Amino acid sequence: MIGWMRHAPRWTVVLVCVIAALLLLVGASSHTVDLFSHGLRPYEWAPGWLNLYWSSLALFDTLAAVLLILGRRRGVDLACAIMATDTAANWYAVHGIQHSGLADQPGLQRLIVFAALVLGTAPLVRPHLSE
Repeated sequence: MIGWMRHAPRWTVVLVCVIAALLLLVGASSHTVDLFSHGLRPYEWAPGWLNLYWSSLALFDTLAAVLLILGRRRGVDLACAIMATDTAANWYAVHGIQHSGLADQPGLQRLIVFAALVLGTAPLVRPHLSE
């Protein structure tokens, strides 16, 4: 591990965890609203497996946020898994199903930035959290 990562200021670790947790809770609330408003298939244009994945994020986003707030490494691990798979799923939906481009999809643009934040800061944050 790079030396400066082990010596990151505590406030940096806390700030990153709080920002990531808040943004995960925004995603969880969005998925929860979709779930309660439209059921397990909130997006009629998407295949069932993709709808099920997005609906499951109501639970997984919340769990990752809670684990991050509690200062657990599993929160970082789960957030990384969520961001990698959600970015891939949304990229597939935009390009493979809707035949659209990144420039036309501000939601995907925001998701990519958030994924970069989570995945890019994980090595900095993870060593400072408890098992």
